[in-house]
Amino acid sequence: MAVSFKELGLVNTREMFAKAVKGGFAVPAYNFNNLEQMQAILQACVETRSPVILQVSSGARKYANQTLLRYLAQGAVEYAKEISGDGKGIPIALNLDHGDTFELCKDCVDMGFSNVMIDGSHHPYDENIELTKKVVEYAHKYDVTVEGELGVLAGIEDDVKAAEHIYTQPDEVEDFTKRTGVDSLAISIGTSHGAFKFKPGTNPKIRLDILQEIEKRIPGFCIVMHGSSSVPQHLVAKINKYGGALKDAIGIGEDQIREAVKSAVCKVNIDSDGRLAMTAAVREVLATKPEEFDPRKYLGPAREALKELYKHKNINVLNSAGQA
Repeated sequence: MAVSFKELGLVNTREMFAKAVKGGFAVPAYNFNNLEQMQAILQACVETRSPVILQVSSGARKYANQTLLRYLAQGAVEYAKEISGDGKGIPIALNLDHGDTFELCKDCVDMGFSNVMIDGSHHPYDENIELTKKVVEYAHKYDVTVEGELGVLAGIEDDVKAAEHIYTQPDEVEDFTKRTGVDSLAISIGTSHGAFKFKPGTNPKIRLDILQEIEKRIPGFCIVMHGSSSVPQHLVAKINKYGGALKDAIGIGEDQIREAVKSAVCKVNIDSDGRLAMTAAVREVLATKPEEFDPRKYLGPAREALKELYKHKNINVLNSAGQA
């Protein structure tokens, strides 16, 4: 039997994004696969009074189990109320990240997700429109909002793989949003999935010119930026110091993400930076305390490291602090 996201205490992204467009900030979209990640995300966002989108990839659904994830999300709403001190909590949406089929998106709508992303960007343009429209028509019946994608991001993250960028064509965005009815649009402007984005010394740049042109074509429409981890070098160094073997890589500079957020970008996806923060903390504990075998003793510090990273993102990068 289908469950409404409203029964779980979640919100869709409609009001969140309207407020973000007006206020010049972006709502953080943080991926989670387990309890510690969810706790860290909620602690960071409650402490900074930021709205948040909890993201679940198809890989996370396989790893954590879709039923457990639904109840974790419901628990997140109650947990946020409990730790907020005022009993109100913060606005929380639950999003399917990179859904690739109608069936997967439908299943998530029926399981209580409040937003789903249908990524038809690997299909020819008209097929992408057809698939996205089909998802929109189903989701909107239940007041679930939908994110579509135009253009392809390079990189690897979970089940999403692409060898090279295909930048979003500004000429297509007006037609695409009109014909599909999507509520937000993920675009490709130079960000990249995964931790191994760009080689050091390459000075990667977001194509702000494409973003500005898109904003002119669909003013006030919510734009989403995927692959927005900055790959903090101190975390990579820490992982390698304590036995890791990460290759040299850099991400998109936080200053560039700040610039994008000032314009039409009102949702920013960050996952790899969180993985790096947690892994660095776990490795440090296991390397410096080899006698330790209680998972709480290394997952606890990992949770704390993730919380601090995300508080920094909310306050200093996304400008979402105080917007809940």
